[in-house]
Amino acid sequence: MLDSVKIARRQSEIRQQLAGLVGKDNPTDEETRSMEALDAEYRSNETRYRAALIAEDSERREAGEELETRSGREWAELVANFEMRQVVAALEEGRSLSGQTAEIVQEMRSQGGYRGIPVPLAALEQRELVAGTTTSADSPKPVTVRPMIDRIFPASVASRLGGEVINITQGAIAIPVATAGAVAGWAPTEGANVPGPQKFGFTERMLEPDHTLGVHMRITRKALKQAGDGLEQAIRRDMNAAVQTELDRAILMGSGANGEPLGIITGADDYGIAVSPVDAAASWAAFRAAAVAFMDGNLVKSPGDIRMGFNPEIWADLDDALIAGTAVSQWDRLVKHIPAGQIALAPTLPEGTAVLTTNTGGIAPFYVGIWGGLDLIRDPYSDAQNGTLRLTALMTADVTVARGSQLAILTGLAGV
Repeated sequence: MLDSVKIARRQSEIRQQLAGLVGKDNPTDEETRSMEALDAEYRSNETRYRAALIAEDSERREAGEELETRSGREWAELVANFEMRQVVAALEEGRSLSGQTAEIVQEMRSQGGYRGIPVPLAALEQRELVAGTTTSADSPKPVTVRPMIDRIFPASVASRLGGEVINITQGAIAIPVATAGAVAGWAPTEGANVPGPQKFGFTERMLEPDHTLGVHMRITRKALKQAGDGLEQAIRRDMNAAVQTELDRAILMGSGANGEPLGIITGADDYGIAVSPVDAAASWAAFRAAAVAFMDGNLVKSPGDIRMGFNPEIWADLDDALIAGTAVSQWDRLVKHIPAGQIALAPTLPEGTAVLTTNTGGIAPFYVGIWGGLDLIRDPYSDAQNGTLRLTALMTADVTVARGSQLAILTGLAGV
């Protein structure tokens, strides 16, 4: 127990004792001496109490920070030990889930409705076996706490373009974005008013659970009889690749129809994203013009704050276009100003199209909402004759752009 708490309790006891003694009209000498002793102890404890609070202040702050992050760490530790093979065995053979896998499934069921067995998206992280311990493929530590989008899809185009994933338990999410605010100006003459106030305005971008992505998987009897670890890794890799590829395509090229969310490219007009036809060979000059537009709009301070994505053919054209009389290519000029780590090669983008994004004021260029985790359901009928296990994983997701000015699209980037 903290010293300050002990002192506070003692002060309460002293007050109770003094209240009983003070109420007497004719206290005895012993009671008078007792009152004097209690009064002296009370004043001494006040000094000790203040000193204890000062001494414990740093401890309280550290304890508070630990409490704020403890739940996230505990959940990450549980997910790090989630076993997909237990889920497959439960669906195929009716086995009961056990250990930390059972705890995670029970917790997810309490947070949302699932028809099948819920699987946390973080469980799709590809792992390797090191000295008998399941660990992250890019870290020697058993548990790695990383942002959700990096943990699920470390190589995704959405991650490279600076998108932010929001994990939603239930309902819709509104993202308010300011559109008008304070006005600065000078008083024209002595005693004159400065420019009048402008109404603060904002708009809302919604993430709604209207779009469901389905992933199908067939596991043969041979695969089911293989070693558990081999099946574990195969399921992780297969589902991770399928979900990442399709989600990336929908974020960029989703049609907004037939159940798909509205993607960045196809929804440029709805999101207010500027589309600039280049209609010329791919070059640093074309990207520089878009970077200047970002800087003129006070969205970035330098080209290094910009992220971009284009298909591999544009990268090949840039790398092949040498400046006359030199061995320097247009690609070399581009990465001199924009780090290569902020450039994503996206095969799903249309030919000759590039996307530029930036994070401004803590607002991501676009948001991806994911409701809960994967809902893993078994189909016991389709492949009953050959004993194949057919699984369907359902995930609800949506995409929205907060501020169209934080993105730019270039079209018509032809080859050299």
